[in-house]
Amino acid sequence: METRELTVVAGSFVSFQLLFSVASPLLSAVLTPAYGLLPANKLTEWNSRLVSTVHALVVGLFCLYILCFDDKVNADPVWGDPHLVKLNVAITCGYLVYDLVLLACNWSTMGDSFFVCHHLAALYAYGYVLTRGVLPYFANFRLISELSTPFVNQRWFFEMLKYPRSHRLVVLNGVAMAAVFFLVRIAVMPPYWASVFATFGTEAFDRLGVGAQVAWISSCIALDVLNTIWMYKIARGCYKVLTGAAGRRSKAEPPPAPPPPPPAQQDAVKSHAD
Repeated sequence: METRELTVVAGSFVSFQLLFSVASPLLSAVLTPAYGLLPANKLTEWNSRLVSTVHALVVGLFCLYILCFDDKVNADPVWGDPHLVKLNVAITCGYLVYDLVLLACNWSTMGDSFFVCHHLAALYAYGYVLTRGVLPYFANFRLISELSTPFVNQRWFFEMLKYPRSHRLVVLNGVAMAAVFFLVRIAVMPPYWASVFATFGTEAFDRLGVGAQVAWISSCIALDVLNTIWMYKIARGCYKVLTGAAGRRSKAEPPPAPPPPPPAQQDAVKSHAD
């Protein structure tokens, strides 16, 4: 790994730690008085999720820029010029190390084995990108998934702020979260794996060596399994919110007035009254 990448990883780690411990508490206290009323463990998770949102926006937007404008990477997905991709991956690696340290220090309240597996699998694969500069297109493509993170975190923020699940903002965010999560983590699987299979048997693939090949394929499988599990949970939660909101609206509506009797029945009632 070159000095530049090590510097970016270290700088990313320190920056996200400062954002967590200094910037987030100050900014959150100004934005919402409810922040100061949260218990200590929820304050920690609040700050963690704000950092997560910032990381997702920075890396996700940078990822889209590379996909749209880095012609060298798109032309050679296995051995293309990894200059910008390595920078983006280094930012993510610094964040992943920061988050693993945070989870370890707060395991009793924030520990999640799925997140640990996700982070370790990502670091394992991204290590080859940083040290050998291989697979830049595929590493960058994977970072598209970060674009769903802000919606996931916003759902948690709404919950902490005591927004009812039927609130319009909560419902809209839930639908957007499910849709974006599906688009950037599930719908991309077929084209991604089609690109992976297209490299099999090529000279570029053989040059990777067994170690890089195993790291690449195994980490992708692990990440996709985790994404599928999370998608199921998100879809189930979104369904409950939508059906619950619809049910509450139907209960709140007054029952419809009974239809008027047919003309023949009206005449009979009138003649009886006469």
